[in-house]
Amino acid sequence: MSHSRIRCRLRRAALLLTGALTLAASAHAAEIVLVTSAVNGIPALTVEEASQLYLGRRTTLSDGTAVTLFDLPGGPTRDRFYELLTGKNPNQIRAYWSRQVFTGRALPPREAKSADDLPTLLSNDGAAIGYLPDGPINPRLRVLLKLP
Repeated sequence: MSHSRIRCRLRRAALLLTGALTLAASAHAAEIVLVTSAVNGIPALTVEEASQLYLGRRTTLSDGTAVTLFDLPGGPTRDRFYELLTGKNPNQIRAYWSRQVFTGRALPPREAKSADDLPTLLSNDGAAIGYLPDGPINPRLRVLLKLP
């Protein structure tokens, strides 16, 4: 094998390795946080409590407080949220909610127009919970749970 072919293969391997490392770093950095209004009294949540709420198995907190849940529009943040919280992929979540609605067991969370609208929605409802990509959090919000 010629030296130029070896160098070409080494360059390809280096590019693939760099791409894989970049992808792994971005996937690790893509954490999601559950948030609520900074002024309400909702306590921190466990993964189990949040999972039960977002799968419609519970509509209240452990103290009996009813909550309003908000989803982000379909996309990578929403997909990642459900994967981290429930272990279900987007197709499984859609099928799950179709069954829940069809059988009358539960209704899915309300959908916010965008992540930018979520702080306003949470501020207007004292018992509302939503989720956002981890990063700078609006001062009107308080983190209840960080995933993963």
